[in-house]
Amino acid sequence: MSILPEKLWNRCLEIIKDNISETSYNTWFAPIIPLQYENQVFVLQVPSQFFVEYIEEKYIDLLRMTLYRIVGNGTRLEYRVLIDQASGTGTRIPSEGGMEKSKPSVNTSNYISPYHKPKLPEIDPQLNPSYNFNNLIEGKSNKLARTAGISIANEPGKTVFNPLFVYGQSGVGKTHLANAIGVMTKQLYPEKRVLYVSSNTFQIQYTDAVRSNSVNDFLNFYQTIDVLIVDDIQEFAGKTATQNTFFHLFNHLHQTGKQLVLTSDRSPLVLVGLEQRLLTRFKWGLSAEIEKPDFELRRAILEDKIYRDGLEISEEVIDYIARHVTDNVRDLEGTLVSLLAHSTLANQPIDLELTEKVVSRIVNITPKVQTVERIRDTVCEYFSLTIDAISTKSRKRELVQARQIAMYLSKQMTNNSLASIGNLIGQRDHATVLHACKIVSDLMEFDKSFRENVKEIEERLKE
Repeated sequence: MSILPEKLWNRCLEIIKDNISETSYNTWFAPIIPLQYENQVFVLQVPSQFFVEYIEEKYIDLLRMTLYRIVGNGTRLEYRVLIDQASGTGTRIPSEGGMEKSKPSVNTSNYISPYHKPKLPEIDPQLNPSYNFNNLIEGKSNKLARTAGISIANEPGKTVFNPLFVYGQSGVGKTHLANAIGVMTKQLYPEKRVLYVSSNTFQIQYTDAVRSNSVNDFLNFYQTIDVLIVDDIQEFAGKTATQNTFFHLFNHLHQTGKQLVLTSDRSPLVLVGLEQRLLTRFKWGLSAEIEKPDFELRRAILEDKIYRDGLEISEEVIDYIARHVTDNVRDLEGTLVSLLAHSTLANQPIDLELTEKVVSRIVNITPKVQTVERIRDTVCEYFSLTIDAISTKSRKRELVQARQIAMYLSKQMTNNSLASIGNLIGQRDHATVLHACKIVSDLMEFDKSFRENVKEIEERLKE
């Protein structure tokens, strides 16, 4: 290679360096390699097509004036985009940033500029419309992620939640949320190019593109996406080439104001097998965990599903399922499907007996052995009292009431004698326990607030 283009480029860099920040210079100009200068065409090698697009958008005026000053008026600029680092293969792209062009040849009229942006054809977003925000029930375990998702769908690419990184165990609703964001975005912005893709599908597409020598087509397609949703990003672990490609796509989409939504089975802090530069970018926006649904959310999900399917199921059955199927939403929905199937095939009503049988085949049910001590401690925790306080001779109303509830629940949920219960809860006699049980029973009859407190403590003990 002639040394002439290197000398010319070094002189250009001296001017460029004086006109931009050191960080910008090191990021966008230091990696450029001058390759050739012939027939007023100056060829620069750049690491990726994203470099071309960024320079054309941000620095083309500076670059054009510098080349005219150092190399000469009429200098035309071409980029050579490096496709394969190992083999050194690349593709040439002419600058479209206002550089003077040579007279067109006969075939030039057929040339399609890579920067010409015609209306793009519609794409299948690969979304599941049944996964939407209407049936994504909100609870403590998913409130942050759900709220952020709605904000993103209203203003894709314009919130601070970019990227949105959602993580949690299998079956807690990550895929549902990811699809819901895409579905709502398409409803509000039909013209947006939204795409949901699993990490496995992305990997297969990239591998096929490499084999068929169509990596540029693969990259060009993904660079047109307005909202890219990638599910199970942890599956990129160990796949260096795929990670490298996704890194450049991530940069391009993020810097051009496009929205990224990623899901994973674990936090970015504990992901292994992924490059640090990717993990750093995953933490640029919001990392939101979806936890296991609590009892209230499990019950709300069941009630919503039952209502939408037009079923009639008793409160007793719903409570039983919500108490025992605790791991994830998928199991809850699967339990209802199994319950309906068993009921239909056996021509049997959906009662507690059938529910117990079906649930026992889906989850391992280990009955909790209640103890007076556990009941006492749970009551104290519920009312924010110490064990010592409930055991004193104090007649303060809140202490007396908590003590009576602990005695009542101990009689209902254990096989201990009244004397044993009294001894363990404040060293009272069996007559005091009997009196406490009657007081609590009477209060539950006419005091709704008191009754709800007792029921909530019962639910905590059953979890």
